[in-house]
Order: sequence, then C-alpha cells, then structure tokens
Amino acid sequence: MTEVSRLNADDVTTNIASQGISTREAGTSTMRTQRHGGQVRTVRPDPELLAFARQMRDDFARLQMEHEFAVDEVLTKVSILQREFMHLHQYNPIEHVTSRVKSLESILQKVAKRGIDWNPQAIRANLTDIAGVRITCSFIADTHRILKTLTSQTDVKVIEVKDYIANPKPNGYKSLHAIIEIPVFLSTGPVPVTVEVQIRTIAMDFWASLEHKIYYKYDGAVPDRLVADLSDAADAAEQLDRRMEQLHTEVRGAGSSAEAADTSDELEEELLLRLWQQSRQNT
Repeated sequence: MTEVSRLNADDVTTNIASQGISTREAGTSTMRTQRHGGQVRTVRPDPELLAFARQMRDDFARLQMEHEFAVDEVLTKVSILQREFMHLHQYNPIEHVTSRVKSLESILQKVAKRGIDWNPQAIRANLTDIAGVRITCSFIADTHRILKTLTSQTDVKVIEVKDYIANPKPNGYKSLHAIIEIPVFLSTGPVPVTVEVQIRTIAMDFWASLEHKIYYKYDGAVPDRLVADLSDAADAAEQLDRRMEQLHTEVRGAGSSAEAADTSDELEEELLLRLWQQSRQNT
C-alpha cells in the first residue's frame, strides 16, 4: 500500500471529488477532459490519487467477495440443518432465510461515520455486519435451538451473542443476534470472515419490518403516539408467539419426534426382514 492509503474516508471522498473523478473512472482511465468556455482541455489526475483509487477498488472488491462467500457458507449450513430436521424429525423449524452484503456506498458511509482507519484490515476488524443472514423461525423455542445448533459447529467461532428476546430493546424489538466468524477457503488459503446472524420468529420479523418502515418514513422522528402503538404491538406479538407455541405443543405433543423416529425404525426393520427372507429363498 502506498502512503496515500493511510488517508481516512473523508480525505478520500474530498480528494477524489476535487479531482472530478469517480472510483470507477479512477480504476479504468488515466485522463479526463474539462470544458472551460468554448475550449476543451485534457486533465491528468494526480498519479498518487489515481494509484490509491485503483487500490481502493481492488481492496473493496475483494472485501465484498469474501463476505459474499461467507454468506454462502452460512446459507449452506442452514440448508443442511433444514434438510436434517425434516429427514430425522419430520419438522422444519426454519420458515425462511434471507441474506445481504452491504453495498460499497453503505460501507464507505459507515467507515466515515465511525472514523475507522482506511485500510481493509481495520474495516474487517471494526465492521462486523458487512455480511448478514436472517433466519425466521416458527416459534421462540426454535430460535434458541437453531442458534445453539449453528454455533456448536466446530468451524464456527462465536464472537458475540445478544439475546433481545430475553432482554428486548426499549422500543420493543426482539431477536437473537450473533456475530460469528467462519473460514472462507480461497485459492490463497482460508480467510476468517465475520457474519451477523439474526434469528427471530415470524411475529418478531413482522413487527421489526413495520418498525423499520415507520422510522424510515419519519426519518427517526416518530410521533409519540406511534411509538406507543409500536410498543403495544410488540406486546401483542409476544402474546401471539406464546399462544401459537402452546397450540403447537398441544397438537404435536412432546413425544412426536420420538414417535416419528420409531415409525421410521419400524419401516427400516420391515424392509430389512423382507430382504433377509428374499436372500434365504435365493440360497
């Protein structure tokens, strides 16, 4: 990295803007034109700034690529868990899964806002939510079960867990948040990458989506009346979660998984017996 790479995000934005070029232009061209009155002249960007812009483009392309691969790794793990639950327990606790990787613009804004040093190592160390996976479960018990199952895998390192279900935020927000680190295996070797995993119920997800839309519409200055209504809605969502889980337990019964496993074993034993009898007939 050249000396200019030690500039912070504000310096980069200011310098590039003063040169009148974008990151994309800096990475693909070496000169531009300016029109003054009726004359057109060629302007060569500052070589040091141009080299930095190209390095920045390459660094961020790699940074985003690593986090995209990390999301793929987590999604694969979740998909395997879904199939295992269905195969062994005849029940899938995961309703749906979404994921995202922050855009370059979003990363730059957060780097500038938090005053993070302008280098990939500092960004990786200080921004733990570049990659995100959200798992929506059927019931509250499922959220804890999925978190335990996912984080108990040997290649998953738990950095931090926040239980907003047991300890909701003041506005009523509920969810499980886990910052995990997983290895991404590239041609140059494994790279540890952090991923933020959010696990919540359908009711929690619906409430959080509505809350986000309201705060976005009012740009954070939500009227007190709506804040109170959101708090009441959060309580109602919790009651719904509890009631639906109670109904689910009553319908399925505590021994349903064991009964399903016993049925599967009986089928396997019946098949084994038929094969054994057929083999005796052929001898």
